[in-house]
Amino acid sequence: MSNPKKILKEYWNFTEFRTPQEAIINSVLQQKDTIALLPTGGGKSICFQVPAMVKEGVCLVISPLIALMQDQVENLKKRNIKATLIPSGASQDEIVSLFDNIKFGNYKFLYISPERLQTILIQQKIKELNISFVAVDEAHCISEWGHDFRPTYRNIKILKELFPNINFIALTATANNKVLEDITKNLELNKPKLFKKSFERKNLAYQVFNVQDKLLKLTQIFTKTKTPAIVYVSSRNRTKEIANFLNANHFSSSFYHGGLSTTEKQNAYQNWMSEKTKIMVATNAFGMGIDKQNVGIVIHFDLPFSLENYIQEAGRAGRNNKKSFAVLLKNENDILTYKKQLKKNTPTLLEVKEIHKKLYQYFRISKGEVLEDSFQFQLSEFCKTYNLEQSKVTSVLKILSNNGILEITNNFNKKSTVIFKTSSKNVIKYTISNIYLKKFTNTLLRTYTGLFQQEVKVNEFHLAKKNNTTSREVITNLQRLHTDKIITYKRIKTDAEIRFLVPREDDRTINLHAKEIVKFLTQKQKKSNDFLMYIQNKNTCRSIQILNYFDEKSNQKCGICEVCLSKKNEKNTDFPDAILSVLSEKSSLSSQEINQFFKINEKDILIHLRTLLAENKIQINYQNKYLLK
Repeated sequence: MSNPKKILKEYWNFTEFRTPQEAIINSVLQQKDTIALLPTGGGKSICFQVPAMVKEGVCLVISPLIALMQDQVENLKKRNIKATLIPSGASQDEIVSLFDNIKFGNYKFLYISPERLQTILIQQKIKELNISFVAVDEAHCISEWGHDFRPTYRNIKILKELFPNINFIALTATANNKVLEDITKNLELNKPKLFKKSFERKNLAYQVFNVQDKLLKLTQIFTKTKTPAIVYVSSRNRTKEIANFLNANHFSSSFYHGGLSTTEKQNAYQNWMSEKTKIMVATNAFGMGIDKQNVGIVIHFDLPFSLENYIQEAGRAGRNNKKSFAVLLKNENDILTYKKQLKKNTPTLLEVKEIHKKLYQYFRISKGEVLEDSFQFQLSEFCKTYNLEQSKVTSVLKILSNNGILEITNNFNKKSTVIFKTSSKNVIKYTISNIYLKKFTNTLLRTYTGLFQQEVKVNEFHLAKKNNTTSREVITNLQRLHTDKIITYKRIKTDAEIRFLVPREDDRTINLHAKEIVKFLTQKQKKSNDFLMYIQNKNTCRSIQILNYFDEKSNQKCGICEVCLSKKNEKNTDFPDAILSVLSEKSSLSSQEINQFFKINEKDILIHLRTLLAENKIQINYQNKYLLK
């Protein structure tokens, strides 16, 4: 048997394990069921990858996301470790061939989703392998109290029947005691050894600022902070807009989201890793496999979905143990939008039933019919047909998929593209000769920028709405422009593929899962409420709030969050005199500029300024700036 430290050095080029990695690895090697709760950046993957390299056979890794599996498989391959996963949409013959390769090709890792594990074929093929042990990644998904509950995780225990003598390791970054109990119970773990690393990050200052002008706040932060940074936003468009704004203000930035091509993602990632651009503006698609030690600040420009999401993303700062910052920017409008979006995106049980039934109607599937085929699915057209909100339908599809009612292969990131092949002068000539295409071509050029420089992603349904026509007519027009060599049009025909896993029984199908669905929706609402309570609580130390949320009872204040600092400042500073002192050194300053000298809420600064105005000690000029009388 190889030595774990030797494996660590040979394949990862590390000489020492982090606490408590070595103890977890020893537990796995001793064939004990193990639970590892390590916060983001704690090195969870090492805890099952190293013992898998030590032991004979194949480590079976259960993981919830294709992208996460692909990322880990690629990272292992780069280390010359044989790993694979079952591709989505793989045929029966392809699956049989893949398992033959695993069996005879000295593979060490097979990554698989919990949904795939449910099929009889996969179970039969896994049984033919020499499985060393099972690693369940993102194990919090097994509990309805977890922040990303997936009922199919409850069926992972089938592996205990297939392999009664092998041990499990369950890994998660975010779980309270209730979730840990659920993991033990639902995986049927035998007296598991629990390794739990504290969520306390003594070097990470959590700060929540109430600001109206967030862009101004970014410039102020990056004027002071020169370390590599991540700015998390909620929409793809905003990643580019904010990166452009920062670059225009001389802060080198890249942007990243799930809709970029592989090349665009790699370029953005490499520029940030090499610090050619120190700031990455990204959606939460940026995070898997990110291990940059010297990130000094993570900023949430928009509100994340839950405390678990926030802690995972904020935890990417300060992995080198130097003082770092997790900054969240908010205002009242953010909170109103957050509540509105939650209501808009969260279906009722009745809406789940209605959308489920309409899916069968859409594909003209009869009651009781069992189907082996998959169906091409266009989300926008389905929503238009039944006058439904896209966000709500997307939520229902996830619920149906998580409950094993259907399987959906998303291509939402893949969009049709257009690039003009000729000059703008030739386009004008063409539209004069083909007058019926003039309006459409002008709309296309007004809707999308950069069409003459690069391939641009286009949405046929969106263009149809702009032109007051049908998607079919838009596609015909684009194909005509392509045929006439005005543009190159690469069409993506579908958003997704849907495969129905159960016969059509309408409400009866949903009623069988109603209890789990209602629990999931109730828990989603609770987690949102908990997060809002966190960002609106200005009296309790941020670290204490986080630790208590994860069942680590603590009264020890961190001393570095904005709550602790404001209380120190309240004790130590006579603010009116301090403001007068600042103004005596400056000719005039706005309230926001004054606020940069003090670590308290901007509203409190405004109260002191009004008091000083009333006392006739300062005045305000035509630029809304304050100066001494």
